[in-house]
Amino acid sequence: MNIKAAASKYVIEPASIPAIPIAGTDQFFPVHRVYCVGRNYAAHAVEMGHDPNKEPPFFFQKNADNLDTSGSFPYPSASNDVHHEIEMVVALKSGGVDIPVEKALDCVYGYGVGLDMTRRDLQGKAKDMGRPWEVGKAFEQSAPCSPLVPASKIGHPTDGAVWLDVNGERKQTGDLNQMIWKVPEMISYLSGLFRLAPGDVIMTGTPSGVGPVKKGDVLKGHVDGVGDIEVRVV
Repeated sequence: MNIKAAASKYVIEPASIPAIPIAGTDQFFPVHRVYCVGRNYAAHAVEMGHDPNKEPPFFFQKNADNLDTSGSFPYPSASNDVHHEIEMVVALKSGGVDIPVEKALDCVYGYGVGLDMTRRDLQGKAKDMGRPWEVGKAFEQSAPCSPLVPASKIGHPTDGAVWLDVNGERKQTGDLNQMIWKVPEMISYLSGLFRLAPGDVIMTGTPSGVGPVKKGDVLKGHVDGVGDIEVRVV
């Protein structure tokens, strides 16, 4: 449907389409859904009090408009304990259901560097009460993201350093090869739970070292072979 031609059919003005810029171009990747895999690095699972050998992958969601490429992260309301989590981001150009592992990378458009910012205190309360995590995870601008780099240019990274500095001090460090569930496995598993679609984004989990941020902090993150991200907490 042509939105402009049919604008009079809407009772309020439709929201703009969330999108991530493509590095080095004037093009954008339109975002459909954002899936996040939890505790996908063994050391992070341990620091959060879990045994990584005892559970299958699990996922939660952020909202598409939580993605933000402005370079600023407004410290959110209702929390006094907001944490950084550096991650590689995967953007899908196609989807489907029950995608075989060996076909999963055919769905990938490209990769980016992202931060899964978390209101840890609110997430902790939700966990204790057996409630969903959205209050801790899916708040405004909670997913800072770099521009995407097409897989046609960089291939499909399977190893390489993942790190985050806060005010010049290394806080998180890991390697893509430490992911418990690799990108093809994540895509395949997710496609058994949801109908994946073009525009879907997957945040692939964070290495150990997550911790709090405060206003004025400068976060600089990196994923080898993909790129960098810099965000100021305001």
